[in-house]
Amino acid sequence: MIYYDRVSKIYADNSVALEDVSFSVEPGEFISLVGHSGAGKTTLVKMLLAEEKPTTGSVFFESINVHEMPTSKINTLRRKIGTVFQDFRLLPNKTAYENIAFAMEASGKPEAEIHSDVPHVLELVDLGDKMNNFPHELSGGEQQRVAIARAIVNQPDVIVADEPTGNLDPVNTFEIVQILKKINDLGTTIILTTHNKGVIDSLKKRVITMDRGKVIRDDKEGKYIL
Repeated sequence: MIYYDRVSKIYADNSVALEDVSFSVEPGEFISLVGHSGAGKTTLVKMLLAEEKPTTGSVFFESINVHEMPTSKINTLRRKIGTVFQDFRLLPNKTAYENIAFAMEASGKPEAEIHSDVPHVLELVDLGDKMNNFPHELSGGEQQRVAIARAIVNQPDVIVADEPTGNLDPVNTFEIVQILKKINDLGTTIILTTHNKGVIDSLKKRVITMDRGKVIRDDKEGKYIL
């Protein structure tokens, strides 16, 4: 499904973000990209979303080279990949329901489908009773659950969660990880970037460990080892 083929990224100031990185992600996998800040995790994610280009090497999604796609096809690619970020990125003047509905409207979904699907995904993330709350009325963990619901409502093939628990306490972190596992159990591929040792050790899923732009470990059922 996803394949990084000898990918390197060198910025204009000659700093090396990635060096000769190769790995694949199969449909339905749950993988964690781990490593200290600056290890290259976020750069890898941005390449999959065509937000960064490799200096050398290629990134493939469904056998298509992401960085050879015409601009007109990039939005189609991004609709297949739901994204969740550390800082939630919710629209402050919209309710939980409206934040998710907005993502569906942007994809051209009909009103009837929006009315049907938004309550369903809010129930999936245990927020069915908070659909009319604004972000400032929600806890950090609840805001992140809205962000996850927004990411999955258009039924993407992949969810990329870039440090989604970085701003959360241990209880909310546990809840977010359980929701990601539930989504994965339903068949969606998950790519999680994190430096939270407790999260990784509890998952017992594949772990790819990065250090200074290189893959130094790839364990099928790994723990956080650096």
